[in-house]
Amino acid sequence: MKNEEYPPSEDTFFMVDNIENEKGNFALDVGSGSGYLTKLLSENFSFVVGTDINFDVLKDQTYKTENIVCCNGSDALRIKFDFIVCNLPYLATDEILDIATDGGKDGFEIPKKILDSVIGNMAENGRFVFVTSSLSDYQKLIEHAQKLGLKTRIIAKKKLFFEELILVEAQL
Repeated sequence: MKNEEYPPSEDTFFMVDNIENEKGNFALDVGSGSGYLTKLLSENFSFVVGTDINFDVLKDQTYKTENIVCCNGSDALRIKFDFIVCNLPYLATDEILDIATDGGKDGFEIPKKILDSVIGNMAENGRFVFVTSSLSDYQKLIEHAQKLGLKTRIIAKKKLFFEELILVEAQL
């Protein structure tokens, strides 16, 4: 299991292009890694929390923020958030070697755990925006979100050389 920070890259910037104007009270960045999205959210939200499963990455974040919690998904939190984001570890892999990118079987296993975790932290009408990929079974993840009672829609797509990034919104 890798311990390095996942630096902002194409998928992060794709998400930023689509959420940079979001505003509100409570926001959560699950899997905050470098802290890039957490820092962005803190400019437009009153209270922002970033979580990551990797303590070393949180300790040495490039983009420092105040409220960071080491936990799995959002399991340690008991706050309801208006807006939740996650640059999911969506790569389809047989085993999890890099927790920042590997999503497990069909790229669904880890994203499902994250989705199951954050639904309990969504405020009424709260939104969860996540980036996934055509290389994973993103349709299976969308169907799982709908089974949990979330309304889903694809809000943006971006074609890259070897994959298409897909930004999904799931709303309570």
